[in-house]
Amino acid sequence: MLLEIDHHSGVPIYRQVMRQIRQQIMTDGLRCGDQVEPVRELAARLRVNPMTISKAYGFLEAEGLLERRRGVGLFVADVEGGKQEEIRTELLAQAMDRAAVTAVQLGLSEEEAVEFLRKHYSEYSLKGARQR
Repeated sequence: MLLEIDHHSGVPIYRQVMRQIRQQIMTDGLRCGDQVEPVRELAARLRVNPMTISKAYGFLEAEGLLERRRGVGLFVADVEGGKQEEIRTELLAQAMDRAAVTAVQLGLSEEEAVEFLRKHYSEYSLKGARQR
């Protein structure tokens, strides 16, 4: 499980962990039934307090994205279609919010920002098609 923490972003670490795990579940980086890294191991690897990871996992479990199997660990839950769509929409909205704020701060017009998105979307769509 590849996670990256930005200690200078102002976003709490547990939220960064939650967002990245959500994204990996939605993009099949983590699949239904996959075991997630144990709290202590992930905390040591990311050099954060184990309670931070435990908090993130707890929220993800409450959301129904992770399920606890007593004595075994935490696993990616089977997420129903409606919940999946809700999470995908939320993740995309967060990314679009950041992009829109950046575009406005840089003084781009709406048309310039949309064209920039189209260009990058096309580039990444082509890359994805080549990788399949």
